[in-house]
Amino acid sequence: MSFLRNNTEVIIAILLGVVSIGTAYASYESSLYGGQQAQAYTNGTNFSTEAESLYLEGNQQYVQDSQLWQTLTELRLDIANPDPAISEAAQIKYDTVYFQSVSDDFGAAIERADAENTANPDFYVDPSNDEEYQATLFGDYSDMKTKAEKTIAEGDLANTYGDRLTLATVIMAVSLFLLGIGAVVSAFRIKLIMGGVGVAIFIGAIAIAAAVPYLPLF
Repeated sequence: MSFLRNNTEVIIAILLGVVSIGTAYASYESSLYGGQQAQAYTNGTNFSTEAESLYLEGNQQYVQDSQLWQTLTELRLDIANPDPAISEAAQIKYDTVYFQSVSDDFGAAIERADAENTANPDFYVDPSNDEEYQATLFGDYSDMKTKAEKTIAEGDLANTYGDRLTLATVIMAVSLFLLGIGAVVSAFRIKLIMGGVGVAIFIGAIAIAAAVPYLPLF
């Protein structure tokens, strides 16, 4: 006890230095997480915008193909017309439109739909609803949307970590205040109380900061 009494000022000075370093560390890491959060939100927003663009592009193609299928369906009805002249003219037009406007992916969907409709005439299958075909139209959109959501989630996590470190910084500031009082008062008992409470608070702040993963500068 006599050692503690004789060296109280030195011990408190050392503790003030340790707490100051801890405060600086928590503040610095908080700023890094703040930058990571801002970058993640920016990238996530850009990815989300790109995903919407891909969706609009895919949806535009889907609408065009749906309208094209209506035209092809009407021509198929004309092809089945018993009048040879009407049937032949419709066949020529059908082949031309199909060759010029039907993509490989939609063409494959039409073939699969025709096969299913032939196998089961009681149930009509629309090639526009073909899952493989829609995957080619909206697959990139889905991937980009997932990427955007993941990136924004990373920003939310960085924000949570930054908030925890900010809380630790505030608590450490309280510890610095108590240790500062302990350094200037003359009564040993007051020094001991202020120093003990300050250290206890600092340990709590360290526990909060230690729960946050270390984020290196590079």
